[in-house]
Amino acid sequence: MKARSRFILASASLLIVSLLAPAANAAPGDTAAERFGWGDPLAGSDEFNYGSESAPAVPDQSKWSLAGGGVDQCWPGHAGNGRRCDANTRVFGGFLRQTGEADGDSGWLASKSGRQYGRWEARIRSTNTGSANGREYHPLLIIWPDSEQWPEDGEYDYLENGAPGADCAESFIHYPHDANVAVQQEFSRESDCGAPLTEWHNVAFEWTAEHVAGFIDGEEWFRFSGGANDVRECIQCMASGHQTIQLDNFYGGDMTPATYELDWYREYAV
Repeated sequence: MKARSRFILASASLLIVSLLAPAANAAPGDTAAERFGWGDPLAGSDEFNYGSESAPAVPDQSKWSLAGGGVDQCWPGHAGNGRRCDANTRVFGGFLRQTGEADGDSGWLASKSGRQYGRWEARIRSTNTGSANGREYHPLLIIWPDSEQWPEDGEYDYLENGAPGADCAESFIHYPHDANVAVQQEFSRESDCGAPLTEWHNVAFEWTAEHVAGFIDGEEWFRFSGGANDVRECIQCMASGHQTIQLDNFYGGDMTPATYELDWYREYAV
């Protein structure tokens, strides 16, 4: 009986020590910024903590360029399909929502913070709000060249899915390349898909002088470097770029309605 009592006391002591001691292998944060120590967000970041459900707000125009060039304006959509309209991107007191309509009108937004090299991260989700008819919107996060010269200055689509709420994230990272050759790009599909994109995920992109890399919920899922040849520059050789948030129309009209939402958006220096 005494031996059993000593065992119980010893076990209790070990339990107390283990509870008081720091965890040896604490789980890392589910943002790339936290996990890799990217520091404080830059001024171009947006927590979307303005507007409300009853009074949606225009995105902060000190940080964002609006579709159509201004409030309640539109311009042609991707490849002339539908329209990108400012009214389809609004802030609802804690999140930003882009709406894709059945008639082909959808959301678009561009950061005013252009730079060469940086880190970007957004908490996103997307979903169809009508029955899928094979004509579905593409939710994207893009670093677009400040020069507006494509494909000569590249394009980093670090999230580009062929349908809202897909099971796996996909990306298309374009080399800066000659306009008269086939598209030069690297495609990636998340190998360990986890939860579908109808649920919130943190999607991040890192661009340095040495590489470009993508992250989902703090886990790296692609990395590319170099690759220059006689028709293209190295994949990380865009001169300067800025973030765009797009719900793109690849078909025209008769689209499956959808929403694309951001809980927050953050930029970091390298």
